[in-house]
Amino acid sequence: MVRITKVHTGGGDGGETSLVDGTRVGKEHQRVAIYGTIDEANSALGIVRMEISRSSMPMEVCDYADKLLGIIQQELFDVGAECACPPGGIPEQMSIIGAESGERLVAEMDSMLEDLKPLSSFILPTGSPAVASLHMARTIVRRAEREACALRDEVRPEVISYLNRLSDHCFVLGRWISAKMGEEETLWTPMGKRQE
Repeated sequence: MVRITKVHTGGGDGGETSLVDGTRVGKEHQRVAIYGTIDEANSALGIVRMEISRSSMPMEVCDYADKLLGIIQQELFDVGAECACPPGGIPEQMSIIGAESGERLVAEMDSMLEDLKPLSSFILPTGSPAVASLHMARTIVRRAEREACALRDEVRPEVISYLNRLSDHCFVLGRWISAKMGEEETLWTPMGKRQE
């Protein structure tokens, strides 16, 4: 069990931080960027959950979305911890996600898509506070995926796959919430078809 008694150590004042095994690296290190962005995505999903809790959406929609996101937040913490380990340095006692986590995301998306009409255009990242926040989370997850891909020889394929699917999941969940709330999605209109 993790025991944190003091957050401020001063150890990072010189621009360095420690990986899980104690290795010191600069805070600009690619591995720090990955787990930092995963932490940012997790925080964005926390905002989504807050927005859901104070929205007027039906309780069953609220509960379903919150349950999905609660599991995802736990998994993102696992993924971030793994990415904070140097190559080959994952401690034996550390749990790591497997392919089944990504497969679950796909199954959840497929289930939600049954309630949605196919898109006829791209949609703009806007909507109710929960939906707009999901769009923000989606783009942060996509950045984490790109950062993981930059170290694809040092990051397990399951991590990259999970992040790829999670970004799609945020998009689908946002559309699903919009549909359940009876909200209109804002479609992108190509420049040649827009009227000024």
